[in-house]
Order: sequence, then structure tokens, then C-alpha cells
Amino acid sequence: MERWSNIEPEAFMALVRDGKLAPDQIIDVRELGEWNYYHIDHSTLMPLSEFQTREGEVDRERPVYVICAHGVRSDAVCRYLSEKGYGNLTNVIGGMAAVSSLDGFEYD
Repeated sequence: MERWSNIEPEAFMALVRDGKLAPDQIIDVRELGEWNYYHIDHSTLMPLSEFQTREGEVDRERPVYVICAHGVRSDAVCRYLSEKGYGNLTNVIGGMAAVSSLDGFEYD
């Protein structure tokens, strides 16, 4: 049974725009080059390649939203964290490609 949820890009960006998420609540698991290409202001870069050594930085007490390029890596990170006992995890469906299109940016 999955212990995380999914959120549509529109709903996620509404939370971001309304200032309802702190930077440590938005975890971007893409690599640095992808981050430099496009990212959400006030999010935290925690590349998948470094994730196992940095997972302790993820707040266990507050909701955390995980995003990647298309939603595959972020889903894997949610699965990994849930297996480690983390809760309150949400995967952003479609990842940065879907989110950036809401701002008129063509990610791919």
C-alpha cells in the first residue's frame, strides 16, 4: 500500500503561489544541470544521486512535495522515503515539465 499521495501540477502550483509551502517542503530530486535549466523558486535541490546521504534533511513533521522532471524519480523517492517510515509525502504528477508549462515555459 502506498503511503504517499499524488498532486496535479495546477493544485501544487496554487500552493506555491499562495505561499503555503516553505522551501524545505519542496524537494527537487533532479540533478544540478536540470535545476539550472528551470526550477521553482524557494525549493530545495536534493539530487537523486545524493539523496541517500541527504535524506535526513527531509522534514518528517511537515508535508513534503517531491518533484523531478516528469514524475518518475519523485515517485521513486516517495516510495523510498515511505519505506523508511516517512509520511506526509506527495509526488507532483508530471514533474517539472507539467509545472513549467503552467508558467508558459516549455521544459522539453
